[in-house]
Amino acid sequence: MDTLFADPEEQKALTPLAERMRPVTLGEVAGQHQVVDVLRDLMQRTALPSLILWGPPGCGKTTIARLLAGDRYDFVQISAVLAGVKDVRAAVEEAKRRRKHDNRGTLLFIDEIHRFNKAQQDVLLPHVEAGTIVLAGATTENPSFEVIGPLLSRCRVLTLTALDAGDIETLLFRALTDDKRGLGMSSESVEEGVLTRIAQLAAGDARFALNTLEVCAGLVGASGGAGGPAGDADETSVGATHASPRQPLITTAVLKRALAGRALLYDKTGDEHFNAISALHKSLRGSDPDAALYWMARMLEGGEDPKYVVRRLIRFASEDIGLADPWALHHAIAAKGAVEFLGMPECNTALAQLAVYLACAPKSNAMYLAYGGARDLIKATGALPAPLHIRNAPTRLMKELGYGKDYKYAHEYEGGFVADNYWPEQLAGSPPRLVHLTGRGMEKQLIERLRHWWGEKFEGGDRDGE
Repeated sequence: MDTLFADPEEQKALTPLAERMRPVTLGEVAGQHQVVDVLRDLMQRTALPSLILWGPPGCGKTTIARLLAGDRYDFVQISAVLAGVKDVRAAVEEAKRRRKHDNRGTLLFIDEIHRFNKAQQDVLLPHVEAGTIVLAGATTENPSFEVIGPLLSRCRVLTLTALDAGDIETLLFRALTDDKRGLGMSSESVEEGVLTRIAQLAAGDARFALNTLEVCAGLVGASGGAGGPAGDADETSVGATHASPRQPLITTAVLKRALAGRALLYDKTGDEHFNAISALHKSLRGSDPDAALYWMARMLEGGEDPKYVVRRLIRFASEDIGLADPWALHHAIAAKGAVEFLGMPECNTALAQLAVYLACAPKSNAMYLAYGGARDLIKATGALPAPLHIRNAPTRLMKELGYGKDYKYAHEYEGGFVADNYWPEQLAGSPPRLVHLTGRGMEKQLIERLRHWWGEKFEGGDRDGE
């Protein structure tokens, strides 16, 4: 029968485990040891500063904001995904009223503050400046790029890190055995190694870990809800609170069911995207095929567009390998064709083949530096005219003006080479060296050829390798 008052046990069952296990003291906060020390200092101050809490999902940003508010501030939470300027202004007006009539401050927690555009963030400025609110903005994105400068300068940035597997396993054990807020199960209820596996799969996200444990408990009928974890189940299925079942309830098989269809942590437009592509590029440059394959697979399995990946690999083939192994670019272009023709998942092996080849190829950034030098030279000297003798002369007038006169046609000379000036006259007296080959891979042969042709011009200044 419906009643006016909800049963506390029923309310507990309806509240997610991650919310029930949210730390209520700094001592319960897992990991973040350096940040916790800062928080203790802040909580002893007369007034809190406004903060930007930057860290990955499930690392404790909301929890920290709640703990900072404590008993001194009213905690008001809005989500930048759903809220707008109207909601911010309403929260500010309520904060003013609260300060005037109740003599209490307001900590305004804005989740995913990076979702606010510049105009929306601008609205916060005068109220943060005046101290009408203490702002606590949570973001998974780099605040240097996602929070406007004037607001960032008025806030202290606290950088939180992903929790390590040991910290998460501690949280899972606490949630498993806690009678009041957790599942109230015995440690023997979980097969050995399952909590460790959940902690590893969580990749630093405590919320994911606790949600996964809750799903596992639900699959075996132990939710920590009404009637305790056992409910009406028999002894072999769940047992009473802290009773030791004859067989573990939450097994590896149960965990696999709970994880069915789990998506990797990967944001195709955010920090994870740029972190992963940077790690891939640096692994390739460092000639580590295993690491390169790992990071590429992380991106592809996380839903990254394979066309984006192959574009970056094509760029790498020229930027970091270049003429040390000209075939690298051919392989990259061939992989592009495989990506366009096959798509995912069939093109994954073509991309793997390319990544391993690029990692194993000799490295040279000579073309990258050479083009940069040419670009800087053009910026410094402007658009200098080509010398007359190497200009095209398709008309009679151009020939009469001297276009193409005295041009030396290389094929008419021994070895198909003739020394001549190909620079604007303003640079011909002391032609700059732009191409400094490394001497690695095929570049060694190219250096020898250039020295044979040009002699002193290419005798020094190359970056000879093995």
